[in-house]
Amino acid sequence: MRSVTRSVLILGAAAQALTACASGGRTELPAASYVAGQEQPGEEYVIGPLDQLNIFVWRNPELSAKVQVRPDGRITTPLVADMPAVGKTPAQLAADMKRALGEYVHDPIVQVMVENFAGTFSQQVRIVGATEHPASIPFRANMTLLDAMIAVGGLSQYAAGNRAKLVRYDRDTGQQHEYRIDVARLLHRGDSSANVRLQPGDVIIIPQSMF
Repeated sequence: MRSVTRSVLILGAAAQALTACASGGRTELPAASYVAGQEQPGEEYVIGPLDQLNIFVWRNPELSAKVQVRPDGRITTPLVADMPAVGKTPAQLAADMKRALGEYVHDPIVQVMVENFAGTFSQQVRIVGATEHPASIPFRANMTLLDAMIAVGGLSQYAAGNRAKLVRYDRDTGQQHEYRIDVARLLHRGDSSANVRLQPGDVIIIPQSMF
């Protein structure tokens, strides 16, 4: 009888392990402190639609311009029309602008500065569901769950913050993972163990309570 019970337990554990693997593995994230012990630079910024750019061409003010990236991901400046900008870092766009302007100006020196950030969807953190102001916000280096919830005004009156989840895409494996997060415990009880570090592209989903 004991051997049968033991076999059932082993099979149950194996089934749970297989289920975890199929759903992406881990279901919990390590806690993050309210304030990072040491600030670290984030990933190199990638230009997104609606970003405000300052294109500076040294000694050629007539070629310099302040432009907004169009929804189609392109920009137009003096002598350069429909230059793709989305998906590039400022340094990459500056190099492309230099090549384009090189047809008209000898060895131009170009600098691209991002003044107002929107970023690509892969660099934004999206908070949806039962919050005061669901939104998509640009990711900042060392951002945590607390920072994101402050940005959207916290939980709504009928939010089931203890049943929230975080969806994260793993670029290395191409898989999507879901993690349990307890927003209510973080915001209502001030429990720092419920605070987690975010990554670019994270989606936070907060369901509504049935009561």
